[in-house]
Amino acid sequence: MPSRSHPEILEPRSGPGGRAFSNENLDLLAHVLDDWLRIPGTSVRFGLDAIIGLVPGIGDVLAGLASCILLVAAWFRGVPYITLLRMAVNVGLEVMVGAIPLAGDLFVLAWKANRRNYKLLTRHMEQPRRHTWKDWGFLLALWVGIFTILMLPLLVLAWLILLLLRHHAG
Repeated sequence: MPSRSHPEILEPRSGPGGRAFSNENLDLLAHVLDDWLRIPGTSVRFGLDAIIGLVPGIGDVLAGLASCILLVAAWFRGVPYITLLRMAVNVGLEVMVGAIPLAGDLFVLAWKANRRNYKLLTRHMEQPRRHTWKDWGFLLALWVGIFTILMLPLLVLAWLILLLLRHHAG
């Protein structure tokens, strides 16, 4: 049951398989998915997420499903819903952008959603409630960015229509 004085701090949810969600196992999962291998002679690291994502069509979806294990673990551990949403957005971005041939694969190499989500999970476990404002800020900035990207073509279209109307009126 959540604490009455801090409703956004959730009690850990218990259930079967709780030991499977230990820090060691989740860190290993994030490592295998995001930075298990290294390109020889470079500092570039990648994991199974990037390899699976190379399979056209379904690869990024399968990699995203594997990434959801960290989301489930965070939910079981009582991570606040805003942080869970941020974690889901991290995975969603990686799946959606990763689906773009070549450029998406490069994004997956850089974004490393599983590493990000593991850090969010451990951050909450070490200091509950302290950093939730960062989660809100991240989501707000993302929303503003998406809104701007969606509105930009409409603004350009409106500007072109105004130019056209002025040209015909004059």
